Amino acid sequence: MPYSADPHLLIIDDDERIRTLLKSFLQRNGFLVTAARDATHARALLAGLEFSLIVMDVMMPGEDGLSLTRDLRRTIATPILLLTARGETRDRIEGLEAGADDYLPKPFEPKELLLRINAILRRVPQEAETGPKFLSLGPLKYDQDRGELWDGETPVKLTATEVQLMKIFASHAGEVVSRTALIEELGRERTASEDGAGGDRAVDVQITRLRRKIERDPREPRYLQTVRGLGYMLAPD
Repeated sequence: MPYSADPHLLIIDDDERIRTLLKSFLQRNGFLVTAARDATHARALLAGLEFSLIVMDVMMPGEDGLSLTRDLRRTIATPILLLTARGETRDRIEGLEAGADDYLPKPFEPKELLLRINAILRRVPQEAETGPKFLSLGPLKYDQDRGELWDGETPVKLTATEVQLMKIFASHAGEVVSRTALIEELGRERTASEDGAGGDRAVDVQITRLRRKIERDPREPRYLQTVRGLGYMLAPD
């Protein structure tokens, strides 16, 4: 790619099927991708993360994409690409006037979306690209670029597995990560060697250890949550 490695995209769409398809497609094309189901979810993610570009559906229940775009433009300059089933000229103008950088009518070919994203990112000046990406976890800050956890000016010591876990969860902030996915990401050998066991139990042990470092009360986790029957989710401030 002609721009900086691993741009981080935020996908905002109320249709779970579309979110899943877009995320899978864009990840295969070299992007980090986080998905939000609506404007409220997107605001929570934007409060703790910085993104290279936002891909947003216009027609969403509650606050729609145009309203969210107008509001975001008051505080951030992150490029925004709007997706909509309405392709009339007046609708495109309305989207651009709201502050969007581009406007792609549905249905569209995935390759066209990719080309539009690439074109927008190439137009972003180097000096305007986002700086270090931090996740806020109460009094703690997680530096995504460096993979470091800080308590004020003091670094929090993490094991190699904990470092890898934080990277996985940070790249999927606000989303459930299954135990199966964690086992595959961490590698069965490393997980087993640190706990003397393998599989789900080993992952659970590593999660427990990580919670002791990031939670005020590990027994009642606020940031590294268990989603019963599904897996775990990192929920930054």
